[in-house]
Amino acid sequence: MVGPPGRAVIVGAVRVLLVEDDEDLRFGVAAALRAAGFAVDEVADLPQADEALFVTAYDCVVLDRMLPSGDAAAYVAEMRSGGGAVPVLFLTARDTVADRVDGFASGGDDYLVKPFAVAELVARVRSLCRRAAVVRPPVHRVADLEIDTARRQVRRAGVLLTLTGREFAVLEVLVARADQAVSRAELIESCWDEMAEPRSNVLEVLVSQLRRKLGDPPLVLTVRGVGYRLAPGERG
Repeated sequence: MVGPPGRAVIVGAVRVLLVEDDEDLRFGVAAALRAAGFAVDEVADLPQADEALFVTAYDCVVLDRMLPSGDAAAYVAEMRSGGGAVPVLFLTARDTVADRVDGFASGGDDYLVKPFAVAELVARVRSLCRRAAVVRPPVHRVADLEIDTARRQVRRAGVLLTLTGREFAVLEVLVARADQAVSRAELIESCWDEMAEPRSNVLEVLVSQLRRKLGDPPLVLTVRGVGYRLAPGERG
């Protein structure tokens, strides 16, 4: 089974599915992608990938071509035939021209031969994620706050702010749900990957940093027992 297309996109961190059966390589690639600001879910084989794609909307899939369950090209071809449009980057040791042509013909968007430079992989994933067709307004405005999702820029009162990727992701969720309470669990799920520990104070620390960067009057308010909401012009 291949996960259905058209599932709702979670507004938040850029989310990548990494499918690689080599544990050491998977660990290294996932660490590099997370360091670059991506939320990464890791699986080791196609059945696990299928389950992940069924329940989560990804901005990109990094897929080892040869997996224990077979050639991933056939999997991607089936996904494409069902309407699945998520960008796919193949990782493979198969480096002939025929192999590459076959990978693209099956529906792959990019093809990187092992061994590869991690910096190049990160750049290619970033490029594919930018190409992903995500239906969302390019610019959100709340009071004097402007968030440009295409350029990943935030301005308040016309002043460009410098935010980390994770700060941008949290703010993007809050802006999309302006004046609604967003639970702590929703923010963790949207803006971090499965390696995040929801019981830690990672979200509280980030929100504190975000408030400081956004300045006064405060925009991000605490909703006791729930989470946070964006409410322009209020103090709390």
